[in-house]
Amino acid sequence: MVLNILPIVRKEFRQIKRDKRILSVLLFVPALMLLMFGYALNFDVKHTSMAVYDEDRTSVSRAFIEQFFISEYFDKVQTLESKSDINTLLDGEHARVVLVIPSTFTADIQRGRNAAVQVIVDGTNSNAAATVLGYVNAIIQQYSVKVMTESLVRMGRQTISMPVDYQPRVWYNPELKSAKFLVPGLIAFILMVTAVISTALAIVRERELGTMEQLMVSPVKPVELILGKTIPYTVISSLATVAILFLGYVLFDVSIKGSILLLSLVTFIFLVGSLGMGILISTVVETQQLAFMIAVIVSMLPTFILSGFVFPIRNMPMIIQGITYIMPARYFLVALRAIILKGAGLSAFWDQAAILLVYAVLMIGISSLRMRKILT
Repeated sequence: MVLNILPIVRKEFRQIKRDKRILSVLLFVPALMLLMFGYALNFDVKHTSMAVYDEDRTSVSRAFIEQFFISEYFDKVQTLESKSDINTLLDGEHARVVLVIPSTFTADIQRGRNAAVQVIVDGTNSNAAATVLGYVNAIIQQYSVKVMTESLVRMGRQTISMPVDYQPRVWYNPELKSAKFLVPGLIAFILMVTAVISTALAIVRERELGTMEQLMVSPVKPVELILGKTIPYTVISSLATVAILFLGYVLFDVSIKGSILLLSLVTFIFLVGSLGMGILISTVVETQQLAFMIAVIVSMLPTFILSGFVFPIRNMPMIIQGITYIMPARYFLVALRAIILKGAGLSAFWDQAAILLVYAVLMIGISSLRMRKILT
């Protein structure tokens, strides 16, 4: 069996070296995707442009305004002289937020009354707007507590304690960096795309080059042919995974918290299933162009949209959530994030790994049956 597989492996490596398209998919696309998604696809809402319209113009209102710009969440872009400028500013997207302080702000604060403050947010990007409102609410609440505390101190209260001692603690990603959420997903996305596309062209290329007839009369079994075709791509895709993890650590400070051996095992299972899917596609189409198109449709779009890589599955309609259960990348992502970010063991995601194993066995089994029909 080994003697039959080795010539196919050597032949496939030579073909990969000669075929610039496959070489670019395996080498350049993963690096490009990592840089593009890692830097361009960012959910962190920082340095939001804010304009201020201050009708009060007192030291109290200025101190309140400064609370928004002592952090990296807001950048002051303009101080408005008239309320009529607000629409123009937001319409032209010169500012995303406008803070409006009424002329009675200081008087209300000093008399212990509620001081009305208006915050106008550009809601065209709903996710960013919701995050910005959360920042604004936190800043105003903090300022309100400060004012209340100073008022109680002036009234003679020496010790002041809040009714609830709020002490938040964020696990696994304390800096709340979106890159740490995206990099594990990038591994699944890149592996799925490169493995399926590269192998989808393998058998079809044999047909177009007219070498399939030689394989049909050779003593090579379908399983041996599949192994010979997939081993080179397994090796190259594994090297791509190592490169992604290394670049993720260097560029985005994403380190592996859990077992590297367990990560390798789960990745190998997912990779085998993805390679099997690519081989299956190559057995049902006649041209490399069609094989490429189908491989992109069944790998790139579902993995990007329906795996939880970017969009949370729990926010999708129930029908779409049901469809995600047939996406192998969904289960792989759970395992990846558990190992890389949480340092969890197999007990935390054994069911996801089991589904991936079933997926890999099915893909290789169906591919072998299809290959047997082609060779006989």
